[in-house]
Amino acid sequence: MTTSVPTLLSDAQRAQLRANAQASAQDPRFDPPPVVKLFTPDANATWLLSELDAEGIAFGLCDLGLGCPELGFVSLAELEALRGRWGLPIACDAHFVAHQPLSAYAREARLAQRILA
Repeated sequence: MTTSVPTLLSDAQRAQLRANAQASAQDPRFDPPPVVKLFTPDANATWLLSELDAEGIAFGLCDLGLGCPELGFVSLAELEALRGRWGLPIACDAHFVAHQPLSAYAREARLAQRILA
């Protein structure tokens, strides 16, 4: 049995996410900007990810489209397998560029009840 490797992220994004995870482990006040924005093209879910550990668990701002975005952890393998209501896979926003730290996106999302990136 082979395990599929998630393909949502480029090598450069993975490297930056892992570097952020290492920096965060050394300094709990570390607040990097999100590295990547993932979304469901046929639903209202969005993820702004800032860190990734060696097991494929990412940290970031997660919004399942239910009006309560939150900071938390998510498995990249589970995201890779996820499909929206029309069966479309999660996509990576190739045009996303973060302009503020993750905590600022989280504050805005709590007020708006959705991610505004």
